[in-house]
Amino acid sequence: MSNIRGRFSKPADKLAALYTASLSFDRRLYKQDITGSIAHVKMLAKQDIISEDEAEVIVGGLEAIRAEIEKGKFKFAPEQEDIHMAIEARLIEKVGEVGRKLHTARSRNDQVALDMRLFLKEAIADSLSGIRGLEAALLDVAEANKSVVMPGYTHLQVAQPVLLAHHLLAYFEMLQRDYERFSDCLKRADVMPLGSGALAGVAFKIDREFLAKELGFSKVSQNSLDAVADRDYILEYQAAAAICMMHLSRLAEEIVLWSSAEFGFIELDDAYATGSSIMPQKKNPDVAELARGKTGRVYGNLIALLTTMKGLPLAYNRDMQEDKEGLFDTVDTLLATLSVLAGMVATIKVNAENTRKALERGYVLATDLADYLVKKGAAFRTAHEIVGKLVNYAAGKGKTLAGLDMKEYKKFSPLFNDDVRSITIESSLAARDVVGGTAPGQVKKALAAARRIIKKK
Repeated sequence: MSNIRGRFSKPADKLAALYTASLSFDRRLYKQDITGSIAHVKMLAKQDIISEDEAEVIVGGLEAIRAEIEKGKFKFAPEQEDIHMAIEARLIEKVGEVGRKLHTARSRNDQVALDMRLFLKEAIADSLSGIRGLEAALLDVAEANKSVVMPGYTHLQVAQPVLLAHHLLAYFEMLQRDYERFSDCLKRADVMPLGSGALAGVAFKIDREFLAKELGFSKVSQNSLDAVADRDYILEYQAAAAICMMHLSRLAEEIVLWSSAEFGFIELDDAYATGSSIMPQKKNPDVAELARGKTGRVYGNLIALLTTMKGLPLAYNRDMQEDKEGLFDTVDTLLATLSVLAGMVATIKVNAENTRKALERGYVLATDLADYLVKKGAAFRTAHEIVGKLVNYAAGKGKTLAGLDMKEYKKFSPLFNDDVRSITIESSLAARDVVGGTAPGQVKKALAAARRIIKKK
């Protein structure tokens, strides 16, 4: 609870003070808080609300405090409930009475809103960078294995042949949507709230446009009540992070499956796997499993803040202090997951022999046979039924489609001729020559387009 006790006749209860304190986690905002305070002081001097000399002393004190924190010499006193009061108290201690002028024309309500927006803008930049890193790793693996074929799956059942590069590019598309979501979130985060005061604005002739320019914001908030009560930008980041983590979890799940003995499509680098405490043969995909597991905590952080905000009347309420720990955890979890998956993907070894062998486990050319009959004049539903019966027959005989002789094909349709033998994995891939398809030429174009995207600044 605040150590500003002018209104009160007795000190705060110790347990209540401990319960309401946020210094243990919002100290992370020291850099943003000092940056905002320096800009605020410069504005106060520009507007003749304080003198230039006073501003110079205060700015010097704030810069010295920032150096103390970064060198680990700053004492975070437990009686200071949050980072804002801790810095202000230290400033007064260092520069004397003039330090008390720092808080002129602002409230902790618009101060914390500013700090959170500054923090989030940095977090968005880091998230965008992390996404680009993973996209680059996926492209490198795709380009190095662009001729590798594998089964495409639906319902986790072998469906049709695809290029491995095409499969990896699907994750590039997901990540690119994530990139766009975070970029769009930045538009809402990039609003300067300082000058909104506690809720109604401030009674001084301040220059908010100067503050926005000084702090790198593209615009200023237009309603003081909303500015101090808004946490939409945090929710939006949390939502984008949750969707991104869902994509990362799906990729992690594929890595878990593909690295298993049953699939054997890839081998993980030793640096991204762990052993068993009892089974010496094990090489566990723990990094991927943890990425999958950590997705739930990011979902939880989003739901927690949505629940916090859903019943709050305007303007600021102390409930909003709960916006920080979840956000910090989400940012840390997302950035760490993007980084570690990029490293893991970059070191994956692909077993092209096993991916091709997997195509033999299912009747992956069945759709191509149906298309063959359609091109011979059969209606698709009829062709679908004929090939279904053909596959059932082959399975009963323990044969592949290629292992059937022409007499067996003819039992099911007179439209089958010797040219049915020209249907292969390669012909199946080449036939999907549509934009977004798995034909080698289309995948080559998609890889080039993706590479151009990540090279953009």
